[in-house]
Amino acid sequence: MKMFDFRHIYWLSMLLAFLTHGCKSKEVKKQPNIVIIISDDHSFQTIGAYGSKIIKTPNIDRIAKEGVTFNKAYVTNSICGPSRAVILTGKYSHKNGFKDNETSVFNYKQDMFVKHLATNGYQTAWIGKQHLGNKTEGFTYYNILPEQGDYYNPEFIRMDGSIENTEGYVTNIIEEKAENWLDKRDPNKPFCLVIGHKATHRTWIPDTSDFNLYDDVKFPLPATFYDDYKWRKAASLQEMQVSRNLLMSYDLKMLSYASENEPMIERMNPAQRAKFDAYYKPIEADLKSRNLSGKALAEWKYERYMRDYASTVASLDRNIGRTLDYLDKNNLTENTVVIYLSDQGFYMGEHGWFDKRWMYEESFRTPMVMRYPRVVKAGTVSENMILNLDIAPTMLDIAGLAIPKEMQGESFMPIITGDKKKERDAIFYHYYENGEHAVSPHFGIRTKRYKLIRFYKKVEGWELYDLEKDPYEIHNVYDNPVYQKVIPALKSRMIQLIDKYEDTDAKKILNKK
Repeated sequence: MKMFDFRHIYWLSMLLAFLTHGCKSKEVKKQPNIVIIISDDHSFQTIGAYGSKIIKTPNIDRIAKEGVTFNKAYVTNSICGPSRAVILTGKYSHKNGFKDNETSVFNYKQDMFVKHLATNGYQTAWIGKQHLGNKTEGFTYYNILPEQGDYYNPEFIRMDGSIENTEGYVTNIIEEKAENWLDKRDPNKPFCLVIGHKATHRTWIPDTSDFNLYDDVKFPLPATFYDDYKWRKAASLQEMQVSRNLLMSYDLKMLSYASENEPMIERMNPAQRAKFDAYYKPIEADLKSRNLSGKALAEWKYERYMRDYASTVASLDRNIGRTLDYLDKNNLTENTVVIYLSDQGFYMGEHGWFDKRWMYEESFRTPMVMRYPRVVKAGTVSENMILNLDIAPTMLDIAGLAIPKEMQGESFMPIITGDKKKERDAIFYHYYENGEHAVSPHFGIRTKRYKLIRFYKKVEGWELYDLEKDPYEIHNVYDNPVYQKVIPALKSRMIQLIDKYEDTDAKKILNKK
């Protein structure tokens, strides 16, 4: 009898061990959830994880501390809609068909990584700003802003095409909608949620609770604020200077300078408008009393721009914290990939500019941090060049799905997990739009040391920068005799990448005499 009891206990323990092991194996194989948070025009210079000492971003920094910071993340086309099209498709603009914001229409019938996720059991959603038209496809759920959307009391487009009016501040509302969707999802299925924030897009209107957040802060002028654009014709023709092109009413909220009412302000309800006026009217009165001009006025405009921008960042970061807290409270953290990135970089007075578009570093480079506790070691820092083009294949790789051959990006998981394959020695860029801000279309390559750019249409010509000696990209050395031996190799590598990505437009331009 004792022997029988012993054996009985033994076999029960073996069965328990087997079941426990089986459950663990099943848990390891469970497909991860995915949360991609995309901001608009958020510069890496204004994030703590990228070295900002003035503007505080504790929640974006938290993702970096608990995961990986990509110090060399870049975009293929530095403008809002095209960047999102690249993220969804894993293809360059000339392949996905969405080259610019002015003439392009996004084809939702084409392949997108979210379609593969949905086919394989994922619940997929995009909530907030998408900026790829007012009717989206490929998601099991969406609730999006029309076009650019509004900061205050924004409208949203429902899946049936109807318009939903909301009251409040857009960043808070988008987060609330994201959490509501998470609450209602099927907990037995994996999910992929894209949260598209309007912040920090022009005109940088903060939440009323953040109006005076940076009023006591002195923002130092960038070293290149008074750039004279010598030997850089394209840069000299732009229309994005803080001093000349930031508008007093539209951008800086000095409403008495407006010839007509500003729609963004007219959207406010009486309580919001009262707080707006209580904050901005004294600033405007002080400005008029000082009668500034020249450099003094330019630097005043820069200071106001930075204060509004930084205060708009505050709400963005706070709501990213809410997303992280939601995952923690619902025991989703360990098995959820969280990526935060901007659709491209942005100018915070460098070269005297605001906006983006250029292949110069502040615009071309985007902030990107990722957390995946089950796989990615906390505090990882990557110096490998990656592209927003890589997000689609990486998400499929993480989900254990095949990456379509048509996708031109590469999964960056082998880089951050230590199973390194050969890293990129060069990346290719192509900007097409030939309108707003008068930035000439251009394409080029960046290597670890050099950046070679070919401008066309508005300006015809080449630029070359030695990034080791000239990190601010002030000195175009294309015609410098010292660099003549470098140029043929860079052009050869450019042609290789143009052929690899099948950019026939760029090839035709290079083939012109």
